[in-house]
Amino acid sequence: MDDVCEGKEFSFPKQEENILDFWSEIKAFETQLARTKDKPEYIFYDGPPFATGLPHYGHILAGTIKDIVTRYQSMTGHHVTRRFGWDCHGLPVENEIDKKLGIKKREDVLNLGIDKYNEECRSIVTRYVGEWEKVITRTGRWIDFKNDYKSMDLKFMESCWWVFGQLYEKGLVYKSFKVMPYSTGCKTPLSNFEAGQVYKDVPDLEIMVAFPVIGDQDNASFVAWTTTPWTLPSNLALCVNANFTYVKVRNKYSGKVYVVAESRLAALPNEKPKTKIANGSMDEAKQENPKIKGSSSKKTENVVDSYEVLEKVSGASLVGMKYEPIFNYFIEFLDAAFRVVADNYVTDDSGTGIVHCAPAFGEDDFRVCRANQVILEGDDLIVAVDDDGCFTTKIVDFSGRYIKDADKDIIESIKAKGRLVKSGSFMHSYPFCWRSNTPLIYRAVRSWFIRVEKLKEQLLQNNKQTYWVPDFVKEKRFHNWLENARDWAVSRSRFWGTPLPIWISNDGEEIVVMDSVEKLEKLSGVKVFDLHRHNIDHITIPSKRGPEFGVLRRVDDVFDCWFESGSMPYAYIHYPFENVELFEKNFPGHFVAEGLDQTRGWFYTLMVLATALFGKPAFRNLICNGLVLAEDGKKMSKSLKNYPSPMDVINDYGADALRLYLINSPVVRAETLRFKREGVYGVVRDVFLPWYNAYRFLVQNAKRLEVEGSACFIPIDQATLQSSSNVLDQWINSATQSLVHFVRQEMDRYHLYTVVPYLLKFLDNLTNIYVRFNRKRLKGRTGEEEDCRTALSTLYNVLLLSCKVMAPFTPFFTEVLYQNMRKVYNGSEESIHYCSFPQEEGKRGERIEQSVSRMMTIIDLARNIRERHNKPLKTPLRKMVIVHPDKDFLNDIVEKLKEYVLEELNVRYLEPCDNPLEYASLRAEPDFSVLGKRLGKSMGLVAKEIKAMPQDDILAFEQAGEVTIANHHLTRTDIKVVRDFKLPDGITEKEMDAAGDGDVLVILDLLPDDSLFEAGAAREIVNRIQKLRKKVGLEPTDSVEVYFDLLDEDKSISERVLRSQESYIKDAIGSVLLPYSVMPSHAVSLGEERFHGISGMSFAIILTRPALIFNSKAMHTLYSGSTTFEHNLQTYLLSRDYSNLKSEFQNGNRKKIIDSIEKQPAVELLLGEHFFLTVADHYLWEKHG
Repeated sequence: MDDVCEGKEFSFPKQEENILDFWSEIKAFETQLARTKDKPEYIFYDGPPFATGLPHYGHILAGTIKDIVTRYQSMTGHHVTRRFGWDCHGLPVENEIDKKLGIKKREDVLNLGIDKYNEECRSIVTRYVGEWEKVITRTGRWIDFKNDYKSMDLKFMESCWWVFGQLYEKGLVYKSFKVMPYSTGCKTPLSNFEAGQVYKDVPDLEIMVAFPVIGDQDNASFVAWTTTPWTLPSNLALCVNANFTYVKVRNKYSGKVYVVAESRLAALPNEKPKTKIANGSMDEAKQENPKIKGSSSKKTENVVDSYEVLEKVSGASLVGMKYEPIFNYFIEFLDAAFRVVADNYVTDDSGTGIVHCAPAFGEDDFRVCRANQVILEGDDLIVAVDDDGCFTTKIVDFSGRYIKDADKDIIESIKAKGRLVKSGSFMHSYPFCWRSNTPLIYRAVRSWFIRVEKLKEQLLQNNKQTYWVPDFVKEKRFHNWLENARDWAVSRSRFWGTPLPIWISNDGEEIVVMDSVEKLEKLSGVKVFDLHRHNIDHITIPSKRGPEFGVLRRVDDVFDCWFESGSMPYAYIHYPFENVELFEKNFPGHFVAEGLDQTRGWFYTLMVLATALFGKPAFRNLICNGLVLAEDGKKMSKSLKNYPSPMDVINDYGADALRLYLINSPVVRAETLRFKREGVYGVVRDVFLPWYNAYRFLVQNAKRLEVEGSACFIPIDQATLQSSSNVLDQWINSATQSLVHFVRQEMDRYHLYTVVPYLLKFLDNLTNIYVRFNRKRLKGRTGEEEDCRTALSTLYNVLLLSCKVMAPFTPFFTEVLYQNMRKVYNGSEESIHYCSFPQEEGKRGERIEQSVSRMMTIIDLARNIRERHNKPLKTPLRKMVIVHPDKDFLNDIVEKLKEYVLEELNVRYLEPCDNPLEYASLRAEPDFSVLGKRLGKSMGLVAKEIKAMPQDDILAFEQAGEVTIANHHLTRTDIKVVRDFKLPDGITEKEMDAAGDGDVLVILDLLPDDSLFEAGAAREIVNRIQKLRKKVGLEPTDSVEVYFDLLDEDKSISERVLRSQESYIKDAIGSVLLPYSVMPSHAVSLGEERFHGISGMSFAIILTRPALIFNSKAMHTLYSGSTTFEHNLQTYLLSRDYSNLKSEFQNGNRKKIIDSIEKQPAVELLLGEHFFLTVADHYLWEKHG
């Protein structure tokens, strides 16, 4: 393996760019697809975005989810075709061109020419394709851009024709007038799910209008309330509720007579006699103004008091009564219209209990007028507002004016006629067009519909067959949407889209639906090369009834672009014209993923069309993500600049960090995420740096073996490692198998968001338990090279396995590590992404995993006690007691894990205790969060008895795991057993203290012990040496010699410490601590620092490079006493590169013939006799003879 740099020098973004080059060089994605082509198919549907805008965090999030799942499926033995798709038609594109060309009305397009308009649309569809490919590729997503699909391609459009043809054959298509949400900005109706996307709080006008009752003896008027004054010119009826009571009332001051619902009488204006301002107050004058906003209880009483009730009648008795129209624009309907009808949609929670009906502009208005023959089936409905939202010539006084702009003038006209009862304004939530940002209206349009309501029960059944993450979106949001499904208007009176394949005769009697290009060419005799309007609108078909019936022409409409998206599972592979076997063997598709908004969009249309065509759902598994918001909780906005550019974040922290940040957040559970740049940095700090440092530690110590002259590091096979006797090897091997098991389990459940927290814990355990506690073994300081190689091989295999597990999540970083690690392993795959996903091998050691977990709890608890009593870890303590009833666990701690606990906590003696009552008293506490819901009113009694449980009963409960209290069966999850520390007699808290977590109790003996002083002082010395190494920038594998200079006059304390702790210091620093007096003059100093008052000692520490030491007596004899030759030899050896010289002697079995010194005889030099490679070697040689 190659050397690696420090973590602070490792650039994650730069390494990712290198990996992108590597993938490109070896054609990694293409190769993976080729290698898996014979594997079972895993069908993934990629929802196509519009390419008219740039990718944002929402796209990156969805893309990351898709990439993780498809990479995982590839590694688990599937062939996963991944083709990028583009939504090319519809409002987003047309809206751009309308702005560019200044198009305001439909006529503007016709004047320009549909051909020119459509080609303008085509020209911008792929404007940002290059940018999309750059960003998506940089995020690490593997997807095919070269073989992409576009909804404007002939093959895609032809499959959409086939889908519609099938629906038509099944009797699911019809044409009708229907009142629909309509965008005047985009000049097209919208689907119900489109209309619900954007709501804004806006002020609107509200008025009450009088409709004089024809023939009423009191000259009464019906009073209707409306918030859409522009619909009043089209009024054809008034609607009441037959079950309500209505009152005829006369105002006591004005004499006007009104008819309203009794429960809404207070809504009428409080008209008072006119008051002369000269003698009155402004408040009284204001009461003349009929514009009343709001009300109070006092005002309500005044209103009711100012009216005299003349008559009470039922709503049913009003039906059929005629009234005078406000305007005469529809006077031709006088016989059938301008009368009262009844329906239950009229409520009494607002208004007057009487609703004005304009059937062309209200869904209920249309339904009620049709049911009561105010308008008839057929073409008699006149829509007096054109496609641009302007009044037609039918409305003479306001012709050509935009409806909303005419509101105030319409009110003035009504007022001039004496028909205005009350006016005002109010704030309410109103739907806006998601594309043009203009207020929507409801307008009757002739559309082609799919009978979705007929499919409702089957849709609900098919939804039950699908698996969603999170499931509440399926069970609630999507289920509710399906329950309220309406027939789907799939036609749009637009230009750039897939044309409806309907050819119809002039008399409407003959209809032909084209389900293929071949059929159109055969019936028309015209060669078709493109299916857009300007290339097929001119094509006619002869009537099969004969020439006298003329020809059939295509209807003008195009498909709603959601129809194209919903047809994607068939259209992207040109089914049924191609890929029949591929489709039919693998439908429904295995997986889709998009945002929460698609429950009413793409997920819905996929489900509708699949159900209509095949009686099946379109997909089996679905991940639904939430919305990514700016840090301030607002929607991300380019104009507000309230979020960082995705590419800036990737260039700073890397795509892997961004990927993990996004999927380890609530957004993957369909909740919102407030995006924070610091959160991405947090992933680098908490995940990637610890992971990298564990890998770097492996590489450094594997290289050390080579430097020290041992054989190159080659990892021991996994099967052999499984039988390691080292308890931490057993533990980390088991923990790694648990990681594999967990990730496989969660990925098979599509629970991406649970993987990162588990990985975080695993990496923390790897670095802070396995590497930290095994440093001596990994650095080869136990004196057994085989044990060192076992530890390094274990670390290697754990890192390699964890890289394979995490490859779908962090494709770049795992590839970086893998490419270096594979160099010591013959027969490895060229890329980690060609590897199979790890299988769970061997038996997991749940007991050892639990014991090590408890060991870490013990260590944390003991540290807490030390902190409370200001006892740093450098201060040794005499004894620690561990209290737990599980003897197996205590045996693990005392026998297998004892050395790690003692060393980590600097404690001399460990005492197990399986009697919980020896050092603690037990008490039981009910878990209210668990029991509260279950027990209800019994909770109080049960809680009281639990708290009163005696010690023996608690011990029995712990052993049995269950107990019955007040006739309720309770288990360990219902009751918490708390261990309260009980001080032994005569001992104070300063002498002994404890800490527990409800499971294990840790007790520390805090009494001072002079016999522990020397051990504590030695730790202080080691600590200063390690800090100096770090200060001068040394790597853990850098060899240095450490000198210790005593600065005290009385050196007895220091000498005693050095003598008694010699072995500990040598193990801790990896070399002998040398007295300053033996440092040679030619030693190269790397750093020096003086310390005073450390455990009562003053000393200096000097770090040097290893220095050669010569045995003058032995070298003198080599040249028969020639001091010149001896000097020349020493000069030669000192001039040589230290590492090369060391290797030469190690390779030569500690011998080497020196024959390269000019004019000097060759001699055989023996390492350890004539000279030494380090001062330490010479010092120990002299010391031990």
